[in-house]
Amino acid sequence: MITRRPLIAALAFAPMAVAPIQVLASSTLRRRTKAQAIDDFARRALAELATVPGLSLAVVQGREVVMAAGYGVADLATGRPAHADTAFYIASSTKAFTALAIAAIAARGTFALDAPLSRWIGDSPFPADLAASVSLSDLLCHRSGLENQPIAHRAAFTGEHTPAAMSALLRSTIRSKDTPHGVFRYTNTGYNLATTLIEDRFGLDWRDMVDREVLRPAGMARTTARIDAARRRKGVALGHTPAADGRIAPSPLQKTDATMQSAGGLVSTAREMARWLEIQLNDGVLEGRRLFPEGLVASTHRPLVPQQAKFGPYVRDGYGLGWQTGRYGEQPLIHHFGNFAGARAHVSLMPARGVGVAVMANEDALAGEVTDLVANYVYDCLAGRVDLETVYENELSALKDRVARRRASLTASRAERAARPWSLSRATADYLGAYHNPQMGRLDIVEANARLMVRAGAMASPAEAGGQPETLRVELVPLTGQVIRFVGDGELILDGQTYVRRPAVPPLTMEIQRPRSMTP
Repeated sequence: MITRRPLIAALAFAPMAVAPIQVLASSTLRRRTKAQAIDDFARRALAELATVPGLSLAVVQGREVVMAAGYGVADLATGRPAHADTAFYIASSTKAFTALAIAAIAARGTFALDAPLSRWIGDSPFPADLAASVSLSDLLCHRSGLENQPIAHRAAFTGEHTPAAMSALLRSTIRSKDTPHGVFRYTNTGYNLATTLIEDRFGLDWRDMVDREVLRPAGMARTTARIDAARRRKGVALGHTPAADGRIAPSPLQKTDATMQSAGGLVSTAREMARWLEIQLNDGVLEGRRLFPEGLVASTHRPLVPQQAKFGPYVRDGYGLGWQTGRYGEQPLIHHFGNFAGARAHVSLMPARGVGVAVMANEDALAGEVTDLVANYVYDCLAGRVDLETVYENELSALKDRVARRRASLTASRAERAARPWSLSRATADYLGAYHNPQMGRLDIVEANARLMVRAGAMASPAEAGGQPETLRVELVPLTGQVIRFVGDGELILDGQTYVRRPAVPPLTMEIQRPRSMTP
């Protein structure tokens, strides 16, 4: 067994103890020198960009934690520092945890990943023809060819849902008009459908499933979907976005328990992501102990559907169970990234070299690529790239230029929108009220401080002139413009969905009884 020797932990707060050179093995000295170089670059990137408040970094090589560190602040409003035990939102990197939990249940024979859903979902509202042709593997590797906008919307954005309501919404699942079964298209919907079906059949909430199957065996006690309690303990970094005055500030849209969902619903720390990386690199073995059955973790890395795409410097050629497959340079790279309303995560593995990196940041819109930049520096530093500092000085300079251009574009866009004439023809009071859509839920338009506000569950936004007659522009998700168009008296259209103003919510939450004869 190789002894774990954390070389740098919480570097943002404690200087590294340096042992006399003569008593260090040369390989340990080289790793320590490289760890210090990585630490220096992470600090420099944060300082020079002056945009991302905080960063969390974990690096693992084989069975050794090279470093687990936090930098900057978790919350600009309070100045609370980030450290190796500060939890950052990992967004869609959650998918690897959810997929592993489902694969673990399948390995015990409760259901088969590749069997039609109809074999195990029981008497479900899910359309029977779809259940007969689609499997859990299809849902988890994004090749199902299915859509369900209401479930994805409620799970990730409004938070307006109950198990019974989500069960009823299963019947809204349809085939995609442009992506047939078997063809890759990345969405959150497959994960939301998979975990809704599991809860509908077995009464098992996805959070409890991931806790039981993955987090507890991995000893990841601070990694959680229950963000409200973690935030009360002041253990979570807030997401940040550019405010109206251009300054970086806490995002107006923060995740809550209700919007932490199976496709993007965990926060984790640098120290615990180091454990996750070691588990991935060693097929379920951590600190010399087997935590997951042999072959289970490795099975999630195998591509199940092909794709041809590029994301920055990364080539993507497939998708497995919660993991993108592809390359960085000439090296195979298993990876998953994520972002949401002021948070960005990069989680990746280079199996051939036995290296894994996790970088989380609490700003995304202007400088989210800093997570990828730091990760790439780690890989190239550990590989001994001879022109490392020159290359990354240029990369950091290029990112600073992009940040400046984005700031300027955002300022110009806001000025242009502010100059638009108001396009509503009736008195403000005629537009106020609670609007409802049977599938999407409730949308409220209210007046506050002499301006219109739009609310949908956890989301809220002041309204701007829409640019066209009878329209408003809102940013229910920060920096993502949406247009509300009023049609007739008491109706509006948002994202292609019609909402009708009426006093009561449609009866979507009736309890649906299911036999629950099996426990996964």
